[in-house]
Amino acid sequence: MINTHSSTDSWLAALAMLALGRPAPIVRTRHISAPIPQNRLSRWLYGSAAAMVVTTGDALRRQLIDDNGIAPDRIESVPTGIDTARFVPGDRAAARARVGLPADRKLVGIVATLRSWKGHRYLVEACAGLPGDVGLVIVGDGPQREALEAMVAAQGLGDRVWMPGNQVDVLPWLQALDIFALPSYANEGVPQALIQAMLAGLPVVTTSAGSIGELAIDGRTALVVPGQDAGALRDSLTRLVADAGLRARLGKAAREHCVERYSLERMLDRMEAVFRSVARGPAVPGPKAG
Repeated sequence: MINTHSSTDSWLAALAMLALGRPAPIVRTRHISAPIPQNRLSRWLYGSAAAMVVTTGDALRRQLIDDNGIAPDRIESVPTGIDTARFVPGDRAAARARVGLPADRKLVGIVATLRSWKGHRYLVEACAGLPGDVGLVIVGDGPQREALEAMVAAQGLGDRVWMPGNQVDVLPWLQALDIFALPSYANEGVPQALIQAMLAGLPVVTTSAGSIGELAIDGRTALVVPGQDAGALRDSLTRLVADAGLRARLGKAAREHCVERYSLERMLDRMEAVFRSVARGPAVPGPKAG
């Protein structure tokens, strides 16, 4: 059995199995909500080449059923699993000392590849409207780095923004924060960084892009704002900065929700069930290319 996770490996595996007479079934895991092209090749890849499709969220599953016509019994939703014993709340002062962040500021942070749809520019704009003692930590690297650095300079935020680049271990950076923000507006499934932040007990401001809404429930486990809306993002961040009780309540609820639904053990159990189902025999044939 073969489990693929990206467009490239899915196509390579599908073509190889076709050439070899399909000796092994393919389980195609899809992590993002970007639309799948409505063409013959894509219908073949998802409808025939894959024995089963797995999405990381229910919203992604429904998207493929409604938009791409995949039979409901050939597609499962298995939420991303994270090590709940590793990603835990920590000593904020100790974490800041370890990573070199100031002890005397409230810090808003994001951990994400610097791509446009992650919404970093809206976060920078929102943070420009926060009190001067609030800093912004941008962990990650990517094609938007230069544009973001220029935006930080133009907003006069140079002494309030830290951009340490990619980090092998993001946990101390999460534990150093007061608030986590992920203003993505496209191409999301269930972001691992968001689950990690919630497991670390951080209050979160995010959007409902992709399947984010399945873990970020507005007013219960997070504050949810519209995508590409710096004003709404600023207002929610301002609310959290000013209300320690709300930060504590949302952070506690976020961790409890993710421990229950997004543990590594739960994901492994559900993926094992998918693999057993596929191993028992082919799924009901889906639409053929052509």
